[in-house]
Amino acid sequence: MSKFVKRCIGFVQKETILCIAIALALIFSMIVPPNLSYIAYVDWDTLFLLFSLMAVTKGFQKAGLFLYLGNHLIKRATTSRKMLFSLVFLPFISSMVITNDVSLLIFVPFGLTVLQMANQESLIVPLVVMQTVAANLGSMLTPMGNPQNLYLYTKFNLHFGQLCQLMLPYVLLSALCLTLLILFRRSTSVPMSFSPAKPPDPKCFLCSSVGFSLCLLGIFQTIPPILIALCIFIFLFFTDKSVLADLDYSLLGTFFALFIFIGNLGCIGDFQTFLASLLTNHVAPVAMLTSQVISNVPTALLLSGFTSQWQALMIGCNLGGLGSLIASMASLISYKVVAKEYPDQRKKYLLCFTVCNLCLGGLLLLACFLMNHLHLL
Repeated sequence: MSKFVKRCIGFVQKETILCIAIALALIFSMIVPPNLSYIAYVDWDTLFLLFSLMAVTKGFQKAGLFLYLGNHLIKRATTSRKMLFSLVFLPFISSMVITNDVSLLIFVPFGLTVLQMANQESLIVPLVVMQTVAANLGSMLTPMGNPQNLYLYTKFNLHFGQLCQLMLPYVLLSALCLTLLILFRRSTSVPMSFSPAKPPDPKCFLCSSVGFSLCLLGIFQTIPPILIALCIFIFLFFTDKSVLADLDYSLLGTFFALFIFIGNLGCIGDFQTFLASLLTNHVAPVAMLTSQVISNVPTALLLSGFTSQWQALMIGCNLGGLGSLIASMASLISYKVVAKEYPDQRKKYLLCFTVCNLCLGGLLLLACFLMNHLHLL
């Protein structure tokens, strides 16, 4: 087998969703030949905001802000229970601002390091499972919490308060469930000695704060997202190209390809009629089930073109992140870390992850039906 073929196989394994999205876009481009309407398929505001938020978050990460805050919180933990509270709710809270995948990229390795320092490696699987669930659930609250929220937020021209009000009950219930999971675990003493945490780099922190403020203005529809993305790109191009090089362009490419695929799909009358009828009064459960197969971000892009029930779609796509390992692509980050550092724990992790996600997903879906029933009454 040639090196080129091996590289292609490796790329497909690493970027499976991107490759599937490109394949679908190309296949349906044969059915609906490329034309100027393709430009209208793409939600450019979502792409520009997503790029800007990724760049700003990478800047905060490079400044050392997240590890500094994490160290500052965790050094107060004197028992395994307190330690779990800190390590689980760090990604829960931070995901509301820096997205679920970035939270896991930062705090899963950080959590493993803390467990090693505390001689508590028996908690590796439950900790990482809870961190993953926490990041996916905490991110439901805000438009910048995850990509599907950002897309639906701009797609349906929502206000910040509308999204928060809709998802707050689910976020609070999620926090309660995570708290109970931690409280049910036996608490032991964990004496640890921490070296003083290095403060964030002032210059990098200040620049990232300005960039984040611009992103918020874009989310609140004060400044056009294209101007924000352009300013951030030009600034980084002349000051720190390494941040630009480290961004997840595969996510942007996945969005772009899915926009083309879904736009062409909407031009096929029979499919449009079928999906619209399928979604009638069943938007949330259809979104949850579809997410288990193609993950919640593509589900949001796909279904948004066939229903105006944004509340049910938002709930379904967010709750759909619970379940299978690919239901939320952020969940793969945690699994890859565990598989690399503790390969013997992979089966145990998958079992614990699946059981925990299905139980929490079922509970939150039940809460959704109860709230809808009370609303109808």
